[in-house]
Amino acid sequence: MTIRVVVADDQELVRSGFAMILDAQPDIEVVDEAGDGRAAVEAVRRLAPDVALLDIRMPGTDGIEACRAIGAGTGCRTVMLTTFDSDEYVYEALHAGASGFLLKDVRRDDLVHAVRVVAAGDSLLAPSVARRLIAEYTSRPPAAAVAPSARLDVLTARERETLLHLARGLSNAEIAAALVVSEHTVKTHVGNVLSKLGLRDRIQAVICAYECGVVTPSPAAAPPPEGGPASGSPARGSQSPSGKPPGGGSARAGRSTGWSS
Repeated sequence: MTIRVVVADDQELVRSGFAMILDAQPDIEVVDEAGDGRAAVEAVRRLAPDVALLDIRMPGTDGIEACRAIGAGTGCRTVMLTTFDSDEYVYEALHAGASGFLLKDVRRDDLVHAVRVVAAGDSLLAPSVARRLIAEYTSRPPAAAVAPSARLDVLTARERETLLHLARGLSNAEIAAALVVSEHTVKTHVGNVLSKLGLRDRIQAVICAYECGVVTPSPAAAPPPEGGPASGSPARGSQSPSGKPPGGGSARAGRSTGWSS
């Protein structure tokens, strides 16, 4: 099946470069390019692509607004492009429904891998972006957390355990070992957690876990430096995001796509 993609960036050379890389793949087709968020939303609504690659900063309607509009009105999944040193909107974009984040200096193979991972329904974050997200939660006062019972009463005890393990970064296989159940059962629990809490993917499940006080971040929980050891390979699409995201899955993909689920 061909993955249909819309690429949006206000810098023409960047936009064209990403489009050329993706269009060169036998299983990916770039169906349109857009220079701002409004045009991106219109293209997604008109063409119904599988993935929208959005620059987080664009004139007029920015990437976050576009992501929110796309998530609310279509089945398209979004990957945000960010320059880590200058962007402060990771948290907001995740809440807007983004399924992945990449740095703009992403490697060619990692860009292609990210689009395939997100199109398959998984989630993906660059390790640097993961660090920013953890820092965001770490800086928030404990009083801001929501009591777990306020939102999580709909979950069974087993589903709450599954949510906790998701937030800690365990893969399905690791959760299965911890709960002494099969991976198939874990997949069922994960699906129930997402469905009952109205979450799109595992990234949002992790956000929910932090916000509801299921886990509490600390500065010591920061992920290892980029290129450091990883607990799983992003190429498998099996490692979930958490308070302890891996720093990379392989020598080739470690810099930009080490946190997939």
